[in-house]
Amino acid sequence: MASVTATAKPEREARPRRLTAPGSRLGRLIVTLNLVGLAILIGGALLLNELRQGLVNARIASLRTQGQLIANVIDDAATIGDPEPALEADRASEILQSLFIPKSQRARLFDAEGKLIADSYVVADRVERYPLPPARRPGERPFVIPGFAPKPRAFDAAQRALSSEVRRALAGAPVADVRVAEGGERVVSISIPIERVRAVLGVLTLEANDVDQIIAAERAAMIPFIITAVAVNLISSFALTQLIAQPVRRLSRAADSVRLSRARAIDLPDLAARRDELGDLARSLEDMTHTLSERMAAIERFAADVAHEIRNPLTSIRSAVETLDLVSDPAARARLTGILKQDVGRLDRLITDISNASRLDAELARDSPRPVDLGRLLRDITAMYEISPGGGAAAVRLIGAGDADAVVPGREGPLGQVFRNLIDNARSFSPEGGEVRVYLWPGRDRITASVEDDGPGMPPENLETVFERFYTSRPKGKAFGGNSGLGLSIARQIVQAHGGEIRAENRVDGGGRVIGARFVVTLPAAGPRP
Repeated sequence: MASVTATAKPEREARPRRLTAPGSRLGRLIVTLNLVGLAILIGGALLLNELRQGLVNARIASLRTQGQLIANVIDDAATIGDPEPALEADRASEILQSLFIPKSQRARLFDAEGKLIADSYVVADRVERYPLPPARRPGERPFVIPGFAPKPRAFDAAQRALSSEVRRALAGAPVADVRVAEGGERVVSISIPIERVRAVLGVLTLEANDVDQIIAAERAAMIPFIITAVAVNLISSFALTQLIAQPVRRLSRAADSVRLSRARAIDLPDLAARRDELGDLARSLEDMTHTLSERMAAIERFAADVAHEIRNPLTSIRSAVETLDLVSDPAARARLTGILKQDVGRLDRLITDISNASRLDAELARDSPRPVDLGRLLRDITAMYEISPGGGAAAVRLIGAGDADAVVPGREGPLGQVFRNLIDNARSFSPEGGEVRVYLWPGRDRITASVEDDGPGMPPENLETVFERFYTSRPKGKAFGGNSGLGLSIARQIVQAHGGEIRAENRVDGGGRVIGARFVVTLPAAGPRP
């Protein structure tokens, strides 16, 4: 039977994509892993800051209570009210000396003018003891006792901070502060005014210098959090390297292998099994490269088939040309000339069909599908055969189109080529004066059209073979070379590109005798046109 084009291998079935929640799984993983270490560090900092502030507040409350008791004692025992309220400095100094002031604390007493009149370090004859350094060699810098040789700027700043605190307390309200002392260490300080008959006679300043020890302890407590955060970040970096960087590198190497022609397709099953974006990418690349590989194999087979099919008429032409000069009989020369014309015509049809087949993929990819009225298309095609029937060729008649709405999504040009190929094929096998009938059956989901003839039919084993590229099977009495063998292959390629099916079958009568052939095309319906 007539011309046939080979069907390309069906493309690999697209792998189903798993529905996921909005957002990127790898993105969420990256953000989570990087935020865990940061959250640990922030949580530790917040916890320790709260702890430090709580310790400082507790220290201030303790100093406030202790300072208030000392101030009350001085107020009762070292102030007089006749004739004017006054603070007895000597008595206040004795009281301060008699009290127990811990080593980590320092108490100072200022008069109403802000001048220092007593210092617990002085009245207790406190002496700071340090081990003597080794003997100094000539030219070496002298040893400096820590805390007793402060920088002038730092010492002045500490004095200004203390004076400011005393001035504020002289206004009549207790003042609590954290400041830097003269020795450079940070202290928690509380200044309490000493009042008699509502007159501020002096200020007692009580300060504790163990703030640095508190802060040092807090910093030491931060070390586990810092180590944990660093460890989490290192682990997250390693995990991200293994989960992202290494797979991307493998994909890159696989793509390079395909590019350098060492492989025809990417095959990374372990990555394709992943349920994240990299798995989607690996599956997409595998599908893409396998599809390209199949297309390349189809092109190679097509090129081999083309070379084989072109060689036959070229061999015949060459043989006729070589024989023509040796033949003197006019009748024989006329037969050779006829063979040459027939082979040239066959070669011309073959090249034309090959060109159409090679452009088909590009045309199908370039044009976007649009609603096509299949009934109107078939009416136009059959009308062309009625206008130019051709001498002795079978007539073409359309049955069942009517005004039924048979709209399919597709491209009008390629779909028209399908039915023209089927009609031409049916006419070439129809007896002289026969008829080719085109049927159309609109449906809700599928639309079916068929083309049938009254020819000899097809051998049952060739009902699928007829769609192979360059397949031709002529019954006796039919001229060889009238078809290129690409028409039915092109028709199936177009129908499959439109999501449809095409099949061949024989028509039989009641007694089981073959009375013709039928080609059935089924296409998805697009619904009625708006």
